[in-house]
Amino acid sequence: MNIPDRSELRTYAEAEGICEERLVSRKNGCGEKRDSGKDVCAEKRADRAALRGNCLRRVCSLARLLAAVLLLPALLLGACTMDKTDDGKVRDLEFTVIGEGDAPQELQDIIAQKKAQPFKLTYSDDRNLYIVVGYGPQSTGGYSITVEELYLTENSIFINTELKGPAKGEPAAPETSYPVVVVKTEYLEDPVVFD
Repeated sequence: MNIPDRSELRTYAEAEGICEERLVSRKNGCGEKRDSGKDVCAEKRADRAALRGNCLRRVCSLARLLAAVLLLPALLLGACTMDKTDDGKVRDLEFTVIGEGDAPQELQDIIAQKKAQPFKLTYSDDRNLYIVVGYGPQSTGGYSITVEELYLTENSIFINTELKGPAKGEPAAPETSYPVVVVKTEYLEDPVVFD
């Protein structure tokens, strides 16, 4: 029986990429070890395990990135939209529409500064909450604002106002007007949602 030389087997095994290098020793038949004393198979298994670990880490990183890219818009859109029908009306709020001159002086000053543009704001003192909606400059007089809805939901106050123009056939004042409505209601700390 002709047994190949060890160097020939090692060269063949390395060239073929064989995981295990099984060289038969003429003396005891045990696995061949390199000159450094390390088992070739153990080294290759360790290299493959490290490679699998790196690949697994990369796949996990990509999966996390993909999840973040897909979930972030959904979370942002879900957090930023408020659907008045889904919030669940808890109760209507009692309110009074007051003239600008009847509002607290500080609020009157704020309204005077903002009324040149459309605006929405809230103001509160220790007793009342004031909700103010301004529609900006209108080319004529005769405009009015109605409060269509004002109610409390589980997590906010909802208000809906509407600007109504001069009635047909009614003469409108030729000067520019700045329609503003000031709604006075009970003091609540919930955020106000304008519709």
